[in-house]
Order: sequence, then C-alpha cells, then structure tokens
Amino acid sequence: MSTVYFTASSLDGFIVDDAGSLDWLLSRDINAGEELFGYEAFVETVGALVMGSTTYEWLVENQPGEWMYEQPTWVLTHRPQIVADGHRVHVHAGSVASLHPELVAAAAPRDIWVVGGGDIAAQFVAADLVDEMIVSYAPCSLGSGAPVLPVRSEWALAESGVNGDFLCARWVRGAGPSVPT
Repeated sequence: MSTVYFTASSLDGFIVDDAGSLDWLLSRDINAGEELFGYEAFVETVGALVMGSTTYEWLVENQPGEWMYEQPTWVLTHRPQIVADGHRVHVHAGSVASLHPELVAAAAPRDIWVVGGGDIAAQFVAADLVDEMIVSYAPCSLGSGAPVLPVRSEWALAESGVNGDFLCARWVRGAGPSVPT
C-alpha cells in the first residue's frame, strides 16, 4: 500500500494556469486505459482519495452530476457546505497527518491517491506521507500558475515512458543529492 500523488503538469511545472484552467491539459492526447501510466489502470489500484477544496469545486463545476468515484473520498476544507448533495465525500478540517491513518484504513489493501492540487500534495510530502509521485508532463509551458509541488523535496526516478502526447514519470522519495567525499 502506497500514498501516491498522481497528476499532470506543464513542462515548466504548473498544474493549472493563472485562470485555474486545465484547457492546456484536456486538449492533449493521453490514453486513459491500460497503457503505461494510464488513468484507468491507475484508478483500479486506488482504495481511497483525498483532495483539496479547489480540486473538488473544479470537479463539481466541470463534471456535474453523480460523484464519479466509488472509492471513499475526503476533501480537505473548513467549508463542509461545498459538498454537493448525493456525493459520498467526507470533509476533514485538520492536519493531513491526523487524517492519514483513516485514509490507510479505508484504502487497505489498495493505494491512497492524493488528487489534484500541489498545495495538498505539499502538505502530504512535508509530513513525509507520500511514497511516490506520478507526473504526466504535457508538451507545453504555461509561464505561471499553480506549481505541481510547492515544497522542497527529493525524489528518485523509478520509471518513465510515453503515453500519447505526454512524457510520464514515476518518482519515489529519494535520499537527497549525493555529496562527494
């Protein structure tokens, strides 16, 4: 069981542009199925999801209707009223460290998916709770926006490949840069 930050990024490291738009991402070809780093194959490994309120509100606005995930889902927010009627979503207003054991229990034996926003992922990374990060890099730059991971951290490349228009990489927590002796 792992806690995985699975996301997409522009080449210059942003997950959304300054307007909060994902148009740059949604206009690209990526295979959603069983292909290397495919979304459908990934989501089958997930037992629980956690996201921030900005990601949740984007999903509600851009994919209205029934909640799209069968897995238990948590939204980190102090505003429980944002949860749409009929969505099987839990709200958590505390630290990610206090939530993580509940996520582990709900997900077991599958993985936990840290969805969407870099700020939430940064909280999990800062608490040393993310085991791996899977990033699909789109062939564009945005110049500015929300960074993929706005916290200093060290990673080691475990796997890479191409999926549609995207260069994809799976990163695991690294020990940091080596220092010559």
